[in-house]
Amino acid sequence: MKLTLHSAWRSSAAYRVRIGLNLKGLAYDIVPVNLVASQHLEPAYAALNPQRLLPTLEVGARTLTQSLAILEWLDETAPEPRLLPADPFDRATVRAMAEIVACDIHPVNNLRILRALTGLGVDEPGRDAWIRRWIADGFEALERMIAEHGRGFAFGDTPGLADCCLVPQVYNAERFKTDLTPFPAIRAVAARCAELSAFAAAHPNTQPDAIHA
Repeated sequence: MKLTLHSAWRSSAAYRVRIGLNLKGLAYDIVPVNLVASQHLEPAYAALNPQRLLPTLEVGARTLTQSLAILEWLDETAPEPRLLPADPFDRATVRAMAEIVACDIHPVNNLRILRALTGLGVDEPGRDAWIRRWIADGFEALERMIAEHGRGFAFGDTPGLADCCLVPQVYNAERFKTDLTPFPAIRAVAARCAELSAFAAAHPNTQPDAIHA
């Protein structure tokens, strides 16, 4: 089964899926999509992903979109190691942690929202403050949940779905100079994940389309 991931080096959603694929030990090809140049809006990409967002995972002749849907598909088709725990209540907790990032923090901070803010006359300091505000808001909840449920990782003692979402968001937080001092549990999980090859190989700076200043 050939897997092809349409990805951008700084795309948080694609970063999540790269981590998941790596944790599963699955081989995949990357097709870079330049978001800044709006390649995701071109007809060829829109034919793959009607939302014209990243990521898109091609699985043979079929395509999957939306990072959480892709990660859950991975868990269903390549069950080991698990991204979601076996217990239904634990699964619901992990999904809630993942969705704080994927549904509440990231969507209001992604490139199309920042471009919209620019169009409304919000300057760069204002946009950066907007980003930091929503990251801190979500991290306050995640910090408490990790403190309760984490044992080295966001939930339990093995990396899973919540970590796939958390680590890219920590990357964004650091990129936009968010104060992470109030979030020691989050910082500890991110540091632990950084030690694992699955996370290191997915890091934006290691991607084929990475731009280094």
